[in-house]
Amino acid sequence: MAHFHIKKKKGRPYLYVREIARVNGKPKVISQTYVGSPERVVELASGQDGQIQNLKVEEFGALWLAGQIDKDIDIAGIIDDIVPRADRENGPSVGEYFLYCIWNRMVEAVSKNQLSRWYQRTAIQHIRPVDLDALTSQRYWEKWDRIDEQTLETITRTFFERLWKKESPAADCLLFDTTNYYTFMASQTPSELARRGKNKAGRHYLRQIGLGLLVARGSKLPLYYSIYPGNLHDSKHFKAVMDEMFGIVCGLCDTKQRLTVVIDKGMNSEDNYAWIDEHARIHFITTYSTYFAQDLAAIDLNRFEPADIEKNRELEAEGREEDRLLAYRTRGSYWGKERAVIVTYNPKTARKQSHAFEEKLERLRQELLVMRAKVRANAAQWRDPEVIRDRYLRLCQQLHISPQFYRISFERCQAGLKMRFRKDPYQVRCKEAMLGKNIIITDNMDWSTREIIEASLDRWQVEERFRVSNDPDTVGVRPIRHWTDSKIRCHLFTCVVAMAYLRRIELRLSENGINRTAEDVMDDMRHLHSVLTLKNKERKPARRLETPSKTQAEVLSAFNHRVDKDGVLQPE
Repeated sequence: MAHFHIKKKKGRPYLYVREIARVNGKPKVISQTYVGSPERVVELASGQDGQIQNLKVEEFGALWLAGQIDKDIDIAGIIDDIVPRADRENGPSVGEYFLYCIWNRMVEAVSKNQLSRWYQRTAIQHIRPVDLDALTSQRYWEKWDRIDEQTLETITRTFFERLWKKESPAADCLLFDTTNYYTFMASQTPSELARRGKNKAGRHYLRQIGLGLLVARGSKLPLYYSIYPGNLHDSKHFKAVMDEMFGIVCGLCDTKQRLTVVIDKGMNSEDNYAWIDEHARIHFITTYSTYFAQDLAAIDLNRFEPADIEKNRELEAEGREEDRLLAYRTRGSYWGKERAVIVTYNPKTARKQSHAFEEKLERLRQELLVMRAKVRANAAQWRDPEVIRDRYLRLCQQLHISPQFYRISFERCQAGLKMRFRKDPYQVRCKEAMLGKNIIITDNMDWSTREIIEASLDRWQVEERFRVSNDPDTVGVRPIRHWTDSKIRCHLFTCVVAMAYLRRIELRLSENGINRTAEDVMDDMRHLHSVLTLKNKERKPARRLETPSKTQAEVLSAFNHRVDKDGVLQPE
């Protein structure tokens, strides 16, 4: 409840509006807003009847929405049950430190050092009161220091179990993929997780951390995640987590239905598929490199036919039959067993790849002409064939193109060294035959071609989760501002929970006919403010919500709330 409070400074009275709430069971001033001298208040009170003065404006809508989606999960309660308060521990609990971090990452991700300042702009004290002075980076370090790897695994498992009970996502088809996040951690800083490897953002010179994510197809809800060293190959990590990952998922799913995991070709290995073949319930759909199956990639397009998938039907309705995905189905022996094999051809992708391929070939030709001119001019540094070949190979690496498309040769004569080059038409034709093509392999021999293709295409759903994780505002995994492995694990856990909560918001809105991304919704709801007002002729200040926009009102209604004519949030 807001009330006036007078402070005296140098014998002169000044008026403030104070708001008090219980924090950790004790009354505490959660907000103090300066109004002015008593004379100023008299001026306000004697103004035009009904005039309203805004004393304080705070972000409300997005944070309230984050609180609503956590109510039935109660992540703070989960963590506090596993890591109870220590003797004489004051301030927010360990679970609350995680909670306030997760809410921030759902709205506008900032560093722990800026967290308290960020919350001061919000109406957090009217959603879940907290001592903001305690939300410091040092206190986070101290609290998270109590979370070892085994404790975090227990917290994670409990969270996903509760998420499963509340959402019950279909688990007959799952999507698994990996990504990595670069860090600015110094080379001499000890870390088992931060290692240099092939970075997906192109920052190969930086240390990176790997993340594997298992997502339920359709609902796009995360069901499992794993953190691994940045220099570990995807297939080795997949092998390391398969037993744990599928054990957890099979435990969550009470039925005896079979589970199909959709993976990328980076996970392919003999050992991985040997493990899957031995498991009675687990099946797979994967992609296969056309480079290692050029006979399949070279199959004439006359043997392909349009796939019976939803995307093709949409293209037909738009009159774009020439862009339909084509498919050819066969069987083949892979990883020791016969599998169903589907080769797909995407004309639109083929055109894009063909244009890019021709541009690279032309650029390579132009560079080779320059190189040949330097050799003819007998320029210094251009007289050794082996050195020139090395330069050609480095040039191909820079252009991300194979050196096999041009053949270069050298000949010595009286005038000096001669260099010749020519395009290899056979290699070019082989490459062009692969453009736009993709190979899908599965042990689901009884699945239709449509089912296999659509499941493989749905890999975008887990890739979309990674895109959300890289958004600088919502989730915002990067930059990773932690320098020890234990804190990095805690940080990534909060990001995965924020990712899951944002997806839950999308699902709840979708049930009410609202198809919007979580990023768009959170940005919109941030502009629904809580306002501390002083209305003329009234003796006490009051807190009201702004009149919501149409889209904000739709979101509130989807969560069974509305703002009445007095600016008070009410359950419907």
